[in-house]
Order: sequence, then C-alpha cells, then structure tokens
Amino acid sequence: MAAAFAHRNGPGLSLCLASAGVLKTLSIAAFTLAWTHSVEKIEWQEDWHVTTAGLELMQARVKGSGAGMEPPPEARLLDGWFQWQPRRPPIPKLLLGNSGAAGEWRLCGAGQCRTLSEIFGHPIGANATIMRACEP
Repeated sequence: MAAAFAHRNGPGLSLCLASAGVLKTLSIAAFTLAWTHSVEKIEWQEDWHVTTAGLELMQARVKGSGAGMEPPPEARLLDGWFQWQPRRPPIPKLLLGNSGAAGEWRLCGAGQCRTLSEIFGHPIGANATIMRACEP
C-alpha cells in the first residue's frame, strides 16, 4: 500500500462515503482503494488524494493481467506489481458497485485495510457506494 490514511489538522476536506442512505465521513487526505477482480481473481490497488477539485487518482497497481485489466504500456513491473501514474483530471465522485463475486472493496491506509462493511458497521451487500470529497 503506497498511500496511508493522512489525517488533517483543523478544518479541511474529508472523504464522504454514501451507501443505502447512510453517510460516513472519514477525515483523510489520501487513501488506497483495493479490490480483487471478479473474473481474474487478481489484486488491484489505486492511490487517491482528496482535493478541492475532487478525487484525484495518483497511482494504480495490478498484480497481473487478464480480461479487462491489462496494464497500460507505460506500466512498470515493480515488486510483483504492474504500476503506473494515470493522467486523468480529478473526478467529482466515484461510484463503487459490488457484484458479490470477488469480495468487497477495501479502503487502506496506515498499514491496514477495512472493507466498506467494516467502515459502515453493517453489510453493504450489492448496494452501490458513492465516494466524494466533502467538508467535514
């Protein structure tokens, strides 16, 4: 995990998560989003920053390649991961779906990962989760 949960001092932006009518706010400036590909069963990770412009994807990593998850030509194999820096503008929100075929999305930082169900305190199931930058 390259990104760690970075806690802000004082007022600033947070990460807001919404699922099935429940809202959770995390006081973090950066996080790693991790999941297992539902078909290939290969680990994928993305490092994100929470910014005033939205959520900014800083780096992506995949443990292998397969259907729909080929690393781009600029990816480099480092420590068993294909890694690259996507060149995309920040996005206002990120919608996470869950097919149930490969486990849950995980938010990682400070050496630990938590599933969305752990963060929300109840099973997320097939409910979509929306992530966005927000005021605390």
